Amino acid sequence: MVQIVALIGFGEAGMTFASAARWEHRAVAYDIAPNRRDLMRQAGVIAADSAQHALQDASVILSLVTADQALAAASECARHIAPGALWCDMNSVAPATKREAAQLIEAAGGRYVDVAVLAPVNPARLDVPLLLAGGAADDAETALRQLGFTNVRVVSKDVGKASAIKMIRSVMVKGIEALTAEMMFAADAAGVTAEVLASLDASEKAVSWKDRAAYNLERMTTHGLRRAAEMEESAKTLAGLGVEPVMTVGTVRRQREMATAGEGSST
Repeated sequence: MVQIVALIGFGEAGMTFASAARWEHRAVAYDIAPNRRDLMRQAGVIAADSAQHALQDASVILSLVTADQALAAASECARHIAPGALWCDMNSVAPATKREAAQLIEAAGGRYVDVAVLAPVNPARLDVPLLLAGGAADDAETALRQLGFTNVRVVSKDVGKASAIKMIRSVMVKGIEALTAEMMFAADAAGVTAEVLASLDASEKAVSWKDRAAYNLERMTTHGLRRAAEMEESAKTLAGLGVEPVMTVGTVRRQREMATAGEGSST
């Protein structure tokens, strides 16, 4: 039996996957933006004029909408999903949102799978790391590999676990990006960018995140009050350069809270 895949949402991820996999007549896509139809045709997939049309013969559905539309897409598509079809929710949303979407899909007879996409789809394309969770995760792993995805792993039978890994990991990944911007704005304003970056290079060490996390937490509980005071001065430095210390102010609070928690645990 030919496996038909439906893509709900045809932005960067949908276009990337469809172009790389060359599903052609095996794939049908739907997006609420009509101008995406030309992109669908360019990728060689059938352009559906409704969610119902896209889902009518699909055994595997990839939900690739924006995060704020993930639940709405599940609600709309639950009305049309075929019994037993796999709904692979690849959207970056909270575990609670995925559990709510799962209730909608499964109540309609579909099989819901929580999928976390752990890297940008470009340039990874079909090699992008995918974590799967849910009662149908094993079947989804098989189906996704048959569709051409190469880096797929089941992490739990509980919907929300894959999403939890992605969302919590994003605290670090996106947080570092935001801190980088705050640092670079200030370094440029102060005219010390080269020296700041060279200093960071000099102090960089190859340490696993397991060891790094343990070290960072220990430093905060032991020296958090002193570090909070230092970061308050860093915040003043940024403000004086015209850079709002959004991330740095949060660091002051977290350092101080960790130091207080450390004092409580030692008494």
